[in-house]
Formats: sequence, structure tokens, C-alpha cells
Amino acid sequence: MKNLFKYCIISILAISACQQSNTTLPIYGRTQVIDGDTIQHRIPPFVFVNQDGDSINNASFSSHLYVSDFFFISCPSICPKVKKQMLRIYDKFEGNPKLKLVSHTIDPKRDTEENLKLYAKNLGVNTEQWMFLTGDKEELLDMADDYFIVAYEDDEAPGGFDHSGKILLVDTEGHIRAFAEGTDPEDVDDFLTDIETLLEEYDEQ
Repeated sequence: MKNLFKYCIISILAISACQQSNTTLPIYGRTQVIDGDTIQHRIPPFVFVNQDGDSINNASFSSHLYVSDFFFISCPSICPKVKKQMLRIYDKFEGNPKLKLVSHTIDPKRDTEENLKLYAKNLGVNTEQWMFLTGDKEELLDMADDYFIVAYEDDEAPGGFDHSGKILLVDTEGHIRAFAEGTDPEDVDDFLTDIETLLEEYDEQ
């Protein structure tokens, strides 16, 4: 059932992109028509805590594009591969004030604020640009669904969690504008181009 759900999510991303006439990248996700208005999928309101104990919500990104992923520090399978690609993104856009990176833990019991801060330090990244979020476990897992990422507890999975390694690009309105498989460097090559495209689009506004 979980695998079926995973493929359904991938299908939603693949077939539900709505190309807007005034944009250069699509908006992904299902659309709704309410009272004659077309409503695009967007990341719903959230409140989490970063590695420094600061509260982070949607408004924190109202003037930034951001790249998002879901992980846990003790992950023995795909997370190290995904983080390697996230580091590629960070290195390419380090210091760009219009782009942030956001990593959500799905294991908040072990990934405390202190452990996330140490993790960031070991990666050697500036947490003003790349932040690591924790919070209520169920809220984090539910939020993964909003990013079309499969994430759930599974005692038989490596590390106790089964999750996908997708990396997503979100715009200032909370719309998902691009995604890549974080374990595939070639897919991330295209994703880097998508980031540049959307940054140029916002430069022109």
C-alpha cells in the first residue's frame, strides 16, 4: 500500500504541473476550482523550530525561494547521498540572498536542536542560508505529504523510517516549482538549472 502511495505521489507531480502563461517553470500539484477561481497547490501554514531554537514559519520565506528536503541524521541509506547533492546546491548558491535551503528532520526525538546544530557545523554550512527544522513528529510527517514526499515510520526500514529522497524548489508563494531525485546527480544537474531559471524570473520582477 505504501509503495502504491509512493507511485501515486510521483504521478501527481508528473501529470499535475500547471504551466502558467507568465512563468518559466510550472506549478506542481493538484488544482482546485472554488467559486470559479483556480487555486494552485501550495505549502500550507507551518511552525517549526530551527537548529538555534528559533521559530520558523511560512512568513520566514515570504521573500525567498527555498530548496527543501526531508531527512534524519542517523539515516543509513539515502540521506547521505541526498545531503551530498544538497551541498552541491548550497555551494553553487552560497551567499545568494534570494535562496535558502531547508532540511526537515523526520526523527525529532533524536534530532534535537542541539544535534541539528552540530550536524550543520559538521557540514560546514551557514545556517542563515541553510536551516534545519524540527518539531512535532506527526506534524513533520504530515508536512512531507504536502511536499509530495513519502515519509513514515517503518521498523523494517533502515533506521526505522521509509522516505523518499526528493529535493523540491518552492517559490515565495509556497508553490512547488521544480523537483529532483536527490540520489541522482544528473537529475540534480537539471534542478540546478531550474533554480537559476526561477531566480532570474524573480530578478526581472
